[in-house]
Amino acid sequence: MVRVELLGSGNAFLPSGRHHSFLCIERHIIVDAPPTALASLRRAGISPSDIDTILITHVHGDHVFGFPFLLLERRYISDREMERPLTVAGSSGVKSRLIELCNLAYPGSLDQMLKLINWVDLPEINRWTFERFEVNHDPEVDPHGWMMTHDDGWKMLHSGDSGPCDELWNRIGQCNFVILEMGVPEWVDTQHHHKPSDIRKIANMYPETTFIVTHTYVDSDYEILTNEIPVFPANVIHGNDEMVFIVDNDGSIMLQ
Repeated sequence: MVRVELLGSGNAFLPSGRHHSFLCIERHIIVDAPPTALASLRRAGISPSDIDTILITHVHGDHVFGFPFLLLERRYISDREMERPLTVAGSSGVKSRLIELCNLAYPGSLDQMLKLINWVDLPEINRWTFERFEVNHDPEVDPHGWMMTHDDGWKMLHSGDSGPCDELWNRIGQCNFVILEMGVPEWVDTQHHHKPSDIRKIANMYPETTFIVTHTYVDSDYEILTNEIPVFPANVIHGNDEMVFIVDNDGSIMLQ
């Protein structure tokens, strides 16, 4: 069984009651490092030094600006001897962008940590195979999704930030479990994010796939924009912070 935790579910504007979109797999793999990443890990009782792999989808601020804080915490609190390995996986521009970010945030303080990071295109993790693929988002931030295949034969996918596109939607049909962004309401004029109608369309196309909606604009506490959750097919779960999913050996999903 595999434990998947939605530690944050909000979009860049932080709807009420939500941290930025943030996923943790088996309590040692995370997708992105948003500004609220350290707060999300603290809330879940996960030490930053237990994280050994970070999968980067793209380098917009709401997805990577928490990276310096994660390194700072490891360097001075949870991994002072710098003994715990850390791999960062992403496109060719990720390394230079994240190093620049750390140098801006804490000049000189993270140099040693940055030199010890294993920067890779695709990670190598026991029982997992990874594929990174381009998606439909702002090309300046090199946007990608991640598809992960478990040795038991089932697949899961994280869209990153993306509007509808064949590269993403064709892979969704292969997956048991999909973490899919819904960054904007229906009335926003953009092709770079999924809207509620897009979620309904893809969920109806693949009724055997379980969809978890993240990067949502919907408030979960008091109303800022709206706290009305759209109506979705039965195979769609609108995510909330701290949701925990257990994936069985056959790929079936259970909300804990």
